[in-house]
Amino acid sequence: MLGTEERLVWYVAYGSNMHAARLAWYIGGGCPPGGRRTYPGCRDRRPPSRSVPVSLPGGIYFAGESGAWTGGMAFYDPQLPGEAAARAYLVTLEQFTDIAAQEMYRPAGHTADLMPATDAAIDAAVVDGRATLGPGRYETLVCPGHRAGVPMLTFTAPAPASAVRCRPPASVYLGMIARGLHESHGWPAERIAGYLAQRPGVAEGWPPDVVAALVTEAIAGG
Repeated sequence: MLGTEERLVWYVAYGSNMHAARLAWYIGGGCPPGGRRTYPGCRDRRPPSRSVPVSLPGGIYFAGESGAWTGGMAFYDPQLPGEAAARAYLVTLEQFTDIAAQEMYRPAGHTADLMPATDAAIDAAVVDGRATLGPGRYETLVCPGHRAGVPMLTFTAPAPASAVRCRPPASVYLGMIARGLHESHGWPAERIAGYLAQRPGVAEGWPPDVVAALVTEAIAGG
């Protein structure tokens, strides 16, 4: 029987972690180029065993203030119309917990204590579709379904887009998301720009032609 730390889950990223090199900083630790934060990394630093592009019912919006990038952060809202493009990574429960702790700005030493709570929250989210690890950003756990019998899990804010003031994201953050969409879904620049330009927070603060230019530059730069 697998130990708790060996339990596999799909970590579903819909923001900058769709770009595999960006997620690697969460796993291996360090400060990514253009970022303002150094990550402690996961205890288990092996890369995900698989990754696949997925679409989630609902959408993403940008709000709050990113400590890593400045500007609004991406959050997932199942109540928004349409579909959210995302990328699912197959990781262990221990890795998922460590990624969650870094998203939540929890101290590195608290991850072991967080694992039983995460394990219980996953079970609750699988049954109810949603569970809470805490009151803060990225402390609400959502299970949008299963893939190959393994639960798909993502983090988001407790409030829907309709209950918050959306805020434009920083250009470096939006560019990272664009690269992740191109890398995981294989979308061309035009489709990526159209998708991002319609997201709440981007739509209010970024003209479509500026989004298109940013996406083109981001993809060209790798």
